[in-house]
Amino acid sequence: MDRNFIADEIKKLYDPERTVIIGIDGLGGAGKSTVSEEICRIFSEDGVHITILHIDDFIHPRAVRYSDRMAEWECYYYLQWRYDYLIDEIIKPIRSGAPFHKKIELYDKDNDSYILADTDIPVGSIVIIEGIFLQREELENLFDHMIFIDVPEEIRLKRVLERDGYIGDKEQIAEKYNSRYFPAERYYCENCSPARKASLVIG
Repeated sequence: MDRNFIADEIKKLYDPERTVIIGIDGLGGAGKSTVSEEICRIFSEDGVHITILHIDDFIHPRAVRYSDRMAEWECYYYLQWRYDYLIDEIIKPIRSGAPFHKKIELYDKDNDSYILADTDIPVGSIVIIEGIFLQREELENLFDHMIFIDVPEEIRLKRVLERDGYIGDKEQIAEKYNSRYFPAERYYCENCSPARKASLVIG
């Protein structure tokens, strides 16, 4: 789908008197970051202040998100993300209508810890939150518009085999996706129906 079309749909929601929060949901390897960056470029060229927040910057340390008491996919689905922090410290203050300027905690995977990043979001901005599982019940009613990128699993697997070398070789990448990520994604699709609930579905 033409990225300019997506941007035009978001522009319909633009309001200089309030900040608009856009979710870009999709499963692993769907292209969420690429779409987000392209939309960001379009709005930046138009002079609109736009910020991208990545859901993977808001995850728990390894000691929390991995547990021997749960299956791998359950750990990923239930233990991975700091939803309370994201909602209470970032999304709700943005939605209050006031300018947002504070240091926020972002996960540093190299050190399994957090860094503080100055984040400035004036009223009238567009905030894109991109990542997986954005239509879970924990995040309901927090977004003004939700885009779901719907890409078949076999295509996404090919992409992550080339992309996720930090996991290991291709066999190790496939094993991790098949044991941890894909089962959680299937559970999400079955229980949250993201393609049905999204404002806009793209492929």
